Formats: sequence, structure tokens, C-alpha cells
Amino acid sequence: MTDYRARYIPIKEKPSEVFKTQRTMMLDTGKTNAFEKIFKRCAPVNEQSRRQPIHPMDIQMIVYLYADNFLRQLMVTKLSQCQYALPLLVPSPFTQEIEFPLWTFRQIKKSWKSHKRNVSKNQTIHQAETPMIAFFRFSEVSASKSELMNSLINERHYTFFHRHCCGSSKSRLLMDGVVEIAWYCPSGDKNDKFPDCVAFCNLHGDAQANETQLKILTEESSINVVLLPNLDKSDKSMAMVEKLYSSRKPLICLLTEDESGVSRLQEGKYTIGLKQRNKSDISEDVRRAIKACLSKPLSVFKLVNIGKHTGIKVDENDDDCRRGKDTAEWMVKLLEGKELSKIKETFLPCQGKLWHDWCLKNKELYRPQGDNIEMHNSKKQTEMHKIREQQKASGLSNFMKLFTDKIYSRNVDEKMYFLKWLGILLDEYTEEDLSMLHHKYDEKWSKVLDLKKKHDKSEHLTAEQSQLEMLSEKLNAATFGLEHILREIGQIYESGVSVKKNKRSGCELDVSSLPQTVAELMISGYPLELMDGDAAHVPLIWVQAVLDELIKILGDQSVFVLSVLGIQSTGKSTMLNAMFGLQFAVSAGRCTRGAFMQLVKVSEELRKQLKFDYILVVDTEGLRALELAGRSTRNHDNEMATFVVGLGNMTLINIFGENPAEMQDILQIVVQAFLRMKKVRLNPSCMFVHQNVGDITAGEKNMVGKRHLQEKLDEMTQLAAKEEVCDAECFSDVIKFDIKTDVRYFAQLWEGSPPMAPPNPCYSENVQELKSTILSHASKSKGVTLAQFRDRIGDLWNALLNENFVFSFKNTLEIVTYRKLEEEYAKWTWSLRSTMLEIEDKLRNRINNRQLHKIESRELEEEMGKTFEKVKIFMKHYFEENKEKEILIQWKLKFQEKIKHLYGELVRDAKTKLENIIYQKEALTKLDGEKTLRERRLLEKSKELAFSLKHKALDENEEANDPVIYLEKKKPEYYSVFQRFCKGATSAAVFGALICSELKNPILQSVYNKTANDLAGEMRTNIPAFNGNRSNLEKHILKTLAEEEDFHKFMEYINYARDHFEDFIQREVKAYITEGDSSALAKIKGNIRHKEQCIISAAETATVEVLSKGADANMWLEIFSDCLKDELEYSKEHLTGNCCQDITDFELLEEAVKKELRPITEELNRDLQKPSDIKMEIVPSVMPYVLTQWRTILEIILSPSIVTVG
Repeated sequence: MTDYRARYIPIKEKPSEVFKTQRTMMLDTGKTNAFEKIFKRCAPVNEQSRRQPIHPMDIQMIVYLYADNFLRQLMVTKLSQCQYALPLLVPSPFTQEIEFPLWTFRQIKKSWKSHKRNVSKNQTIHQAETPMIAFFRFSEVSASKSELMNSLINERHYTFFHRHCCGSSKSRLLMDGVVEIAWYCPSGDKNDKFPDCVAFCNLHGDAQANETQLKILTEESSINVVLLPNLDKSDKSMAMVEKLYSSRKPLICLLTEDESGVSRLQEGKYTIGLKQRNKSDISEDVRRAIKACLSKPLSVFKLVNIGKHTGIKVDENDDDCRRGKDTAEWMVKLLEGKELSKIKETFLPCQGKLWHDWCLKNKELYRPQGDNIEMHNSKKQTEMHKIREQQKASGLSNFMKLFTDKIYSRNVDEKMYFLKWLGILLDEYTEEDLSMLHHKYDEKWSKVLDLKKKHDKSEHLTAEQSQLEMLSEKLNAATFGLEHILREIGQIYESGVSVKKNKRSGCELDVSSLPQTVAELMISGYPLELMDGDAAHVPLIWVQAVLDELIKILGDQSVFVLSVLGIQSTGKSTMLNAMFGLQFAVSAGRCTRGAFMQLVKVSEELRKQLKFDYILVVDTEGLRALELAGRSTRNHDNEMATFVVGLGNMTLINIFGENPAEMQDILQIVVQAFLRMKKVRLNPSCMFVHQNVGDITAGEKNMVGKRHLQEKLDEMTQLAAKEEVCDAECFSDVIKFDIKTDVRYFAQLWEGSPPMAPPNPCYSENVQELKSTILSHASKSKGVTLAQFRDRIGDLWNALLNENFVFSFKNTLEIVTYRKLEEEYAKWTWSLRSTMLEIEDKLRNRINNRQLHKIESRELEEEMGKTFEKVKIFMKHYFEENKEKEILIQWKLKFQEKIKHLYGELVRDAKTKLENIIYQKEALTKLDGEKTLRERRLLEKSKELAFSLKHKALDENEEANDPVIYLEKKKPEYYSVFQRFCKGATSAAVFGALICSELKNPILQSVYNKTANDLAGEMRTNIPAFNGNRSNLEKHILKTLAEEEDFHKFMEYINYARDHFEDFIQREVKAYITEGDSSALAKIKGNIRHKEQCIISAAETATVEVLSKGADANMWLEIFSDCLKDELEYSKEHLTGNCCQDITDFELLEEAVKKELRPITEELNRDLQKPSDIKMEIVPSVMPYVLTQWRTILEIILSPSIVTVG
């Protein structure tokens, strides 16, 4: 926790001891009047009352002097965050040797905006080149130098501790001779005290007594400010003042015994009187004088230059520190001359494209496509193994060899220095280029925003957006730090253990010891990357290997997993750092990428109350990043949120301000994902933390907001539970949450406006209160062991890999809306498909009747046009009038394109199929001609002689196409003709019977086709498994599997999903057709009646037209066939010719057709008395229609990775 008020805590005797002393005094004085004692100058003063509290700065210096360099660096970094002055030159109280602690400044960054160039800078302070103003005094002075400096830098905050601060005393022991430094950083505002960044150095104590410090300061300073009492000319200090005055550097003399204002003695030389003057007037005079000096060219100060002075000790000259620095510098030198965006690709090859490709293949492995899953999985595993071989073959670069050699070092201090140095030097190396890229990105982003405001949809906007995306990718590629090197170590390990040892490769490193080394780093405070933010993937083999080594080193300790989740730049890492003293990266914008975990050891005192040994803190990247906006980002964010909440015993939901709308959406997806991943047993809990809430009564005032939040979360949980068929009623059924106790409001982080604002103490108090609440919750939890946590990572990540659909959505309502849209889309597509099937049946009949010889796409489009227009109208109404139209609009264009594409596809497929039929028909023309010729001859002979039948078993194809067999089959038919003629029947009666004898099979087939089409649409409504979307069908299949408890069917479902789905659909169709209350029977009989009426109507039409035109029997047959061309597949070829030339009574022919037709339809109806009488030949007829409806659904089910919603 960072609270700048800690400096003012007085260190005194325990109250009990003081009380005891006071009681003894009272007893000693007897009846002495205490009131008189107050004013009695000669009253005895005991030693106890003279004791002073320990000076706060002595406390700070004691801790500082006894700390090692790593703790010192942390201390100074925290002091800088508190906007306190930092030790620059520190004399040892034992040896008086002066130390320059350059190492402690290495991690301090300052941000400012210069007035002159209007340029923002964010720079490590030891590299900054700024003016430096040195303050010091000679002899004893009445005015406080530190207090005056505070008024120049920040009037509301004491940068330098001074004599009037709370807790101050005269007994200061360790500050004399210490030089402190602080920086004023302007914000670019007109109220800035100085126009540019300025360093202020303060030499404590008499400058005359600290000549070395004075010499260094005066040599490095840009302006000198000295406080002087009245000095005699003989005073030794006068010589030093004269030397400063004669220097070319500006000098401001503050005269403590002079009452005059500002006096300009000459260029850059000023005196200012302090005696009996208002403090604000004095500080304003000093500030004006400094500004006047700063307006002239001055020497600049650079912190590292102090180390060049002789007679002082530099902390970085420590042997371990120096060796660590040398190796780190050598590594960074290897990067020189390389383009920053190509460095990772060159020196860290395992984590770039190869790793990203492997992650993609791994996700595809869990989300298979196609029919043959085994083949698909085998192919993906082979591809993944090849990538691992490529990773291993890439070998170790010199850069990585140096790194691995150093982290294997047994000298722990040297290793820690090396890692620190490497991080510092890499930041310095990339700082300038990254700053330039950020500047370019900001400029490009501004251009894009301006174009969008103008509603510009031209190619110019597209080009600018494309360039912006390229800059974003370049920024990501140019980011290079210690976390990327450790990520590479993980990939080197994963590729090493995945590829057989006997296989030769470029990597000569023994990878087996890498997990142990990184586990040791984790114990010493370094975070471990849990999820790679660039690849959006968990390196499971590596993470579990490190945790295994952690268990070996620490034992299977119990841990409480605390994770944090929130929108980008809401202060997640800052909060964790403040709460646990961690060092997660923090800055404006995106810092953390992916998820990192860090161990925090529980103290012995707390361990008595808690049931675990460590807190494992998981920090995550910000969600809904503006620079990464898009559906793929939403998918990644939702996956990460589910993963992080699932891992944590408790998750802190971090929200900026009081509106949790964005996080509500993410939590809804998390809830739905948990409900879908039922096999992963999770029991997470969460707390909401509202950051930057200024009103201290926000908690009480926002009860309505809390109630609304609770209702919204409960409502969405119920929606999700309904979708996933679960019994969850409220949010807390899935994620443990109490609206009364688990919502916290935090004050603003800064007390004032950055960059000069210190952290807000109220924020620190809020953090401490939250920490206490977390520990209170944690005391009721056993946590998890490290082994359980390792297994949970694997289970949860594998479950996430198997899940895909839900993460593409913004919230639960969006999922429900999309699924309803899917159901409507299925209706629209069936409307188009069923229309096309009817058209195909009609045109197929025409082709088979030899009345259609060419298929035109235009004609098919005209036939489909009305239905297509109706579907477009339905779609328009649905998207514009649905109550969720605001959500639906994002999918409107996509579904319009899908329908348009389906329409075109149906036309193309139908054209292809029908053209194939025409081709086959033409190929059989010659054969049909031969058949007709022989039939005519046979008909003539049949009038004289009957032939006996000879049976021979042949296959269907041969029977259908062999002319000899065909004629053999015709013998009974013509024998019947022969018999009729023998009995004296007229030619018209015989010809009518001959026509009807050819109608039975076409009628039956046509009835089956029409009934199949009717039933397919009806079954979508009446069969529960077909009434909905793919999830509904899959649910019924799984339910049937569970009820049947047939292991072999489970295996078939897993290995041959498509076959199993089609078999299930066929069984459902068969059951529907043959069940007692089926409508299939009525539909068949109705269609038989319809076909009968069509034939009768065709005969009547033919008779009317022939009689009116005076035509012959061939014309009658032509008209009759033409009327039936769309209803039946009926060929007249074998009936035309001489066989009907003698027919003149066409009314008799019409009556003969009607008479002969009636027994055929009666026979068909007699065979269909009950549903079970329906021949199962209809099932194959119905199946193509049903499967046509479900073709797309099956593809989606069997290939979940192709499901997208944007």
C-alpha cells in the first residue's frame, strides 16, 4: 500500500510508560499546585519530558541505510510515486563515505508536457536532461529552505520534509549532508509553475560542512540558490559565496536578515530579502527570478553524470550488479542495427508465427470440421508436431544462449541484478521508437475520427483505417521486454518435450531444468505468464511444468487464487500493486497483455487465521481495448474473462466510475459459458470495485443502482439457464456474490492533477479495507492446493477450447436473439428450398415426358422469383419490426447475403441436376426409339397371338435398360390387349386401357414426392427435435442417447457424427409417418384424389380440343400428355403411331380412360387403410426433403469452428 502520510507518523514511547512516569511525578510533587507549575520558570523539568520523538526522516534513513540495493530501489520508486524528494547523495553515518545510489533511480519514470515545443515526454529520469536548481545554506538560518522549495514545486504537498512538518523535531541525526532531489513536471497547462521539467536539489545541513556535496552540486547545477544569514567578511563561508557569485552560473541569494524584495545585481545574479515578509510573496519572487534565469541558455543536468565525480561511491559498482549489467548490455548490443518490429521475429522465433499457427491448429483440433473426425484430428496433430519440430529446429539464438546461461547461475544476487538490468536496458532501447510509434498511432487515429465525424465512407477512410491497423500491429511487434524472453523459454521447453529426443535439431539446450529455474524466479517475485495475450492461448505444457517444479520446491502448498478483471485502463494492476506490494506494469493505456500470476507469501501471523500459505494473484489485460476493437477481440475478451473467473477463488471486477454496463455484458457471457461447461466443476465468487468515485456517500446513494445491477444479472442468468436447460435462478447460483457486501467504491487514485499529484490517501484506505474484506472471505475458504490449481488450469482451458459459440456474443440477450434469428432463417431457407424442390419435380416430369430439352437459369430464377421476393419482405419486416431490432441490425447484412447466396446456389444446383437428367435422357433416345419400333410390331402381332411369359431374375438396371428384357415385361400388357380385341372391344376402349396401364406407377411416385414435400414442412413444426435450431436437434439426440444407454451408439455419435445425425432423422421420419395419428395417410389419399382429377381433366381437355379442331388420336394423346407434363412422369412415345389410327370416337376414349382409371385409384386406396400400411418406400422419398432442410444445420453442428455471428 502507498500512503504518503506514513512519513508523518510520530514514533514515541508507549502510552503506558508515559502514564507511569507522569504518575510517579505527581506522587513526588505531593500537593504542589499543578496550575502554578505551568508558569513557574524554576519548576523542575524531568528528563522524560525533554525526550523528543524520533525524527521521521531519521526513520526513513535508517531503513534506507540498512536495506539491500533491491529494497532501496523499491523504496525510492515508492517515494517517487508519493511525490517525495529522493536521496541523491548519502553520507555514511559510520565512515562518512558519500554514496550516489544511481541504481535506485533506474526504474523511475516521469511524464511531462513542455510548453515551448508542446511535446509530451515519458522518460526514465536518470536519462532526462533538464535544468537543475541547487539549494543550500551557509551557517544557521531562521528560514526553512525545504519549506521554500515546497512552495516552488507543489504548495499543497510537501515534497521535502521541513521543520514545520508534523512529527518534526530538533533531534535530527541522519539528514545532515544528505542531498535530496525532486523534479517539477509541467502538464502543459497555463497554470504550470515552470514551463519545462526542472530538477531541484536540496543539500541538508550547513554547506560549509559538506564541501564534497557542495562541489558536486555547484558543478552540476544550472542555477544556484543559497540561503545566507548576516556574514562577516572574515567568515569562511564568504569566500564560497564570492566564488559562486563570480561563476557564470546564475545565483540567487536569499538573505534571511534582509527585508528588501528582489534586487537584480547583474545578469543572472539576484538577492531577495526574507525577513518579515509574506511567505507567498517570497516564493513568487524566487519563482520569477528562477524563470528569468531559465529563459536564458543554461547547462543541463543529467543524473548519471554525478557518478563521474571522484570521491564518491556509486552503488552500481557492486560486483554482482556490475556483472549482471555487463551481460545485459552484451545482450542488448546484439539487438543493435535491427528494426525494432523485427527483433522478436529474429531473436525469439519460437513465439512468433510458429507458435500462433500451433495455437490455431490446436483450437481447430478441438473444433473439428467435416465427416471424418479421426482423419481430421490425425491431420491436425501431424501439422502441430511439424510446427514443434520447426520450433525446435530454429535453435537458440546467441541472445537466448546468453540469457539461459545467466539464469542458470547459482549466484542468486547476480541473477537478480541481471534480470533487473535486462528489463531496464530493454525498456531504454525500445523507448524512443515506441514513443514515435505511439505518436504516429495517435495522429492516425485522430484522422480516422475526423473522417468518421464527417460520415466519410470513401476509400480514403478505408485506407486510413488500414494504415491504423498496420500501426497497431507494428506497435505490438515492437513491444519487447523480459516477459517476451520468458515466453520464448516456455516455447523452447514445449517444443523440446514435444519432439522426440533422438531427433536431431538445432536446439542443444537441456530443457528439463527450465521449469525449475522459472519456478525459482516465481518464488523470488517474478510473475509467470499464464495466458499469452498475443496468441490468446495458454501454454499448458509449460505452465503445468513450472507448477510441478513449484510443488517440488515449496511442497503442495495451499493457495487462495485472487484474480482481477476489468475494462482497459481501469487501474487493475495499480490496485493489485497497492494491495500486495507487487510490481505489475502500470501506465495509461494497455500495459498487461494476457494474464500473469504471482505468488504472495502469507505472513506467520495471518497464517494462523487463514487456511492457506500463499495468495496467488492473477492480473489480466484490459478488456474491450479500443485499439483492438472487433469481434475477434470480443471473442478473446470473453474467453479470458471466463478463464480468469473460473480460476479464481475470488475475482475482483474492476469498474471505472459507477456504471457497470460493460462488465455486465462480459459477466453474462461468463455465466453462460459456465453453464455450458458443466463438466468443469467451479465455485467462483466475485466482488465489484468501482474506481474513481469521488462521492464518499456513493455506496449509500447508489442502492438503486445496486438493485438494478442485481436484477439485470439475475435476469440474464435466467435467460442463460433457459438456453442451456439449467435450473439456475439468480447470478449468485453460478458465481457467489452478495450485493450488500461485495460492492466497493474507491476514491480517485491521485490527489490532484497529474503529473505532480501524489496518490490519494483515501485510495490507500479503500485498498486496505478491500484487502481486509478479501482476507475475511478467504478465511472461510480452504483455497486450493497447487496441484489442484494446476489441474484446474488444464480442465478449464480444455473446456474453453471445446466451447466456441457463446464467446462470439456481447451478452446473453444477444445469444437468445441470435438463436431466434437462426430459427427464422431456417424457415426462410426452407421456403426457398421447398419451392425449388417443387420446381425440380415439375421440370423433371417435363424432361422425362420429352417436353423439355434445355434448362435456362433465367427461367429458374423467374420460377423462384416470387418466393425469393416474399422471403426478402419477411426478412425486412423481421429486422425492422422485431423488438430486439437494435441487436439484430449487426447481422442484417450478413443474413441478407446468406439468403442471396443460397438463392443463387439453389438455382445453380437445380440447373446442374436437370441438365444431367436431360443428358441421360438424350443418351437413351436411341434405345427408346428401338423400344417403340419393337412395341409397334408386338402390338400388331398381339392381335393374332398371345405369348407365354418366361421369368428370369436380373438386376434392376439390366431390367430397366435391356431392350429384350423390357419387351419381355411388356408381353402381359399386350396379351391383355389381345384378349380385349378377342372379346370384341373397340380400339378406343383398348387404347384407353393401354393409356391407364401406364399411369399407376407415375401416379404413385408423384403422390410420394408431393406427400414427402408436404410432410417435410409439417415435421419441422410437429417433431420436437426438428422444431428449433441446431442446439435443439443436438439436445434431442443426446437425450435419446442417454435414454437408450447404448455404448455403441455413443461411439458412433463421437466418431461418425454425420451418419448418426442422419440415422436419427430417418428414425424420427419413419416413426412420424407410421404412427397412429399420423397425417401422412390422409395426405397420400388426398394427393391420389388430386392426381386422379388431373388425369380426368386432361382427358376432358384433350377431347374438347380434338373435336373442335377435327384432329386425330395422336393429337388427342399429345394434348393429354401436355396437360399432365407438370403432374406426372408419363411417356406417350410407345402409344403414338399406327396403333391408334382407327380411333375416331374420342368421347368413348375419354370414358374408357375414366373407367380404367377408377380401379387403379381404388386399388391404391385399398392398400392404405391405416398408417402402418404405408410402404416404407416413402421414407427414402421424404429423406432428401428433410435432409435438405437440415443440410446446413448438420454442417454447423459437425463444424463448429465455422459458426460466426459477425
